[in-house]
Formats: sequence, structure tokens, C-alpha cells
Amino acid sequence: MIRLPDVPLSATALHQLERWQDGVDALASYPERVEAAKRHFSLRNKAKNKTFAEVHRALTVMCTGSRRCGYCEDSAADEVEHIWPKDLYPELVFAWSNYLYACGPCNGPKNNRFALFPRGARKPVEVGRRADAPIKPPRQGTPALIDPRHEDPLTFLMLDLKETFLFMPIAAKGSKDHARAEYTLNILRLNAREFLPVARAEAFSGYRARLSEYVSLREQGAPQTALARRIHSIQRAAHPTVWREMQRQHRQHPELRNLFREAPEALGW
Repeated sequence: MIRLPDVPLSATALHQLERWQDGVDALASYPERVEAAKRHFSLRNKAKNKTFAEVHRALTVMCTGSRRCGYCEDSAADEVEHIWPKDLYPELVFAWSNYLYACGPCNGPKNNRFALFPRGARKPVEVGRRADAPIKPPRQGTPALIDPRHEDPLTFLMLDLKETFLFMPIAAKGSKDHARAEYTLNILRLNAREFLPVARAEAFSGYRARLSEYVSLREQGAPQTALARRIHSIQRAAHPTVWREMQRQHRQHPELRNLFREAPEALGW
């Protein structure tokens, strides 16, 4: 999971989202706003809706690889995910900054689960609402879930490139950042789904082969167009977190150290 690029919407689309949000915010009670948020989002999040057609196009550009999920980077992204759940935060139902494209296996388990750190706390508290619970505003606090729209997940997480291809928290256990890393990994099941480490290992081999091919072609005097194609293939390949970690960890990995020594420009791709 990496920080997603900032892709702007047109002023027209942003204005329309704001108008819809104003309509939800104008309702008198919190339960009314929650119900309206769910109903109006469902009605408007359609392919024929001009504003949401633009939203979907922008989210597609934002995606890694061939429209891969903004969380796991593996499965096809086909759902507009509210990072702050609309059932809890109706005031963000039409906020462009609260959207990303997610896959069902990530969005499903997350659903309306959300956790916050109350003021001064180092452990997150779940604020998600059960189906039969009273519809009341959640308590205040800072979010536990790492937000790839506004944060770099790799300041919290590190991917093991040598053996397991599992994510690990970077911060010390007991710290708030460690708790955020663990919460994100658990709620999205980024280590629990067995196929994900396998896919990351395969991506590692693919990136390594592409970089090796680039070095070989450059040494053979290949034209810039051929080299540019290899660079583009790396930049658009699946599981970009693997590539970012190869750049970050190359000094600790002998084979990568040699490859990046031969192509130091690749550290900037």
C-alpha cells in the first residue's frame, strides 16, 4: 500500500459534489443525515451520472497498475470506497478526498468498521455501529486506519522482501504508529490472505527481471524509446509497493544493491 497520487476533479464536478453534500448537511438530525447519505450516494453513484462518471475516471487514474485496489494492490478495483465510512460520517459522503477505488475483498471486511484514538490514547477504539444499535454520532478522535489518499503508508509499514513478503509495523510496539499499522493490516487483511504474499513475491521477481533487462538493453546501446518502454512497464506494474520497497531496501539486498548500482537512475522512478 503506497500513497496514491493526487488526481484533481473539474471545478464543475467538485461543485456538484459540494451541492449534494450541502443537501445532506442541511437535514436536522444525525439519523436523517445518515439515511440521506446512504440513499443519495446509492442513487448518484451510477455510470450514467455525469459527475460520478468523472469520479470513476479520476479514481481509475489514481489506481496502481491496471485499476488495482488502492489498499491491497492485487484485485480489480470496482467499488468507490469511503475511507471514513458514510454510515458514520454522513458529512463526508460526497467529499472527493474521502474516496478511493477498492476491491470487494478489502471493502467488504472493512465495511463500516472504523477506529479512533481518543485524546491521549495509544490504543484505538472501534466506533463502528452494529446494525441494531442506535444511530448516534461516533465519539471524537484521530483515525487509526492509514489513509493512502493523504498519508504515505510506508512511513508506518515495511514489506519483508527476503522471505515472507508480509508487511510489518515500523514503529516500536506500544506506540500509536505501531497500533495504526496493526489496525490497518488487520482490518484490510493485508497479511491474512494467503495469495497476497505470493503475488508480492511474483511481483518482486517481475520488477527485478524488468530492471535487469533495462540494464542489459542500456549497455547494448538500445534507443531511448526502448528504454522508456521498460521504465514505463516498471512504473505501471502491479504491486508498486514492492518496487518502492526495492528502492528503499536495495542496500540490504545484495542482488538489488548490484542492480541499482548499475542503474542508479532507477531509484527515482
